[in-house]
Amino acid sequence: MAESKKEIFTYNAPWELYGMSWSVRPDKKFRLAIGSFIEEYSNKVQVLQLNEPKGSFVESSVFDHPYPTTKIMWVPDKVGNRPDLLATTGDYLRIWEVQQSTSSTSSVAMRKLLNNNKNSEFCAPLTSFDWNETDPSIVGTSSIDTTCTIWNVETGQAKTQLIAHDKEVYDIAFACGTEVFASVGADGSVRLFDLRSLEHSTIIYESQPPPDAMPLLRLAWNKQDANYLATFMMDSRSVVILDIRLPSIPVAELQGHEQSVNAIAWAPHSHCHICTAGDDAQALIWDLQALPRAVEDPILAYKAGAEVNQLQWSSTQPDWVAIGFGSCMQILRV
Repeated sequence: MAESKKEIFTYNAPWELYGMSWSVRPDKKFRLAIGSFIEEYSNKVQVLQLNEPKGSFVESSVFDHPYPTTKIMWVPDKVGNRPDLLATTGDYLRIWEVQQSTSSTSSVAMRKLLNNNKNSEFCAPLTSFDWNETDPSIVGTSSIDTTCTIWNVETGQAKTQLIAHDKEVYDIAFACGTEVFASVGADGSVRLFDLRSLEHSTIIYESQPPPDAMPLLRLAWNKQDANYLATFMMDSRSVVILDIRLPSIPVAELQGHEQSVNAIAWAPHSHCHICTAGDDAQALIWDLQALPRAVEDPILAYKAGAEVNQLQWSSTQPDWVAIGFGSCMQILRV
C-alpha cells in the first residue's frame, strides 16, 4: 500500500489518555492535543504533529496541567489568523498559547485562568466546555455545581452564569450561531437555552421521568443541521438522536454497541453521519439518511485494541477520525 494512502496512524502515549482535540488551523494538518488521565494532581498535555513521511506522531510540546483535562479544544480558527490557542477544563477553564519554536517544536504558555467563584477557596470542577465557532471570543463551561457559565475569553470575564440543571451538568454545546446552546446532566434532561432570554429554558428530552432519570453524559449538535442533536445515558449501549422540533421523543436510537457508549461525534461535513464509540472497543459510523425510518446497522465498524474512551472527528480533514483507548491514540481514515 502506498504510504500516502495509509489508513491508520497510531501514537502510544506515556500515560493513559482522555482529553483529545484536532487542531483547526489550515496550516497545522494532522496536529492534535491529548491530555493524560492520571488520578492525581500532576497531569500533562501533549501537542502532537504527524510526520507524514515517517508515518509517526512527534511530540512538538508538552506542558503540565493540574488534574486530568475533562476536555481539550483548539480555537475554532479555520482561517489561521488568530493566536494559536488551546483551551482546557479541569478545576478551571484555562487558555494556553502555542508558539512555534522550530519547525518541529513549540512552546506553550498559559494566557488566562478563568474563575467565576473568587469568594470560595474551593472550586467546583468543570465537566466540559464548548468553544463557539461563530464567535471564538465565547466559551461555555459546564460544572458539577449545576451551573453553566458563558465566558468572554478575550476579556476573561463571565458574561453570564446560570443554574442549568437540578444536579451536576456533564456537557454543554453551542448550536450554530452564538445564541443557542444545550446542556445535559445527572438529572437526565437535555435542556435548550437562548442567551437572548435566559429566564427560561426548554427541556427537550428526559431519559426517564424523575426520580428515576438516568444521567445523560454527553451531547453533540449536528454540524450541518441544527435541528438534530445526539446524547446517551450512563451505562447505556444506545445513542439517542433528537429533533428539537419534536421534543421528548427520540427520532432514532442507534443500537449497535455491545457495551456502554462513551463518545459521539457528528461528521463535520455531512448532515446524516455520526460516529459512536464505547466499551466494546468499537467505533461505529452510522448513516441517518433514512430517518424517520429506523436505522438498524452502522455502515462502518472499527475494532480498537481496548475500550474506546474518546472520539474526535476532524473538522478540517473530515475523512479522519481520532479515537483514544488506554494510552493509545489512533487516527483512522474513514
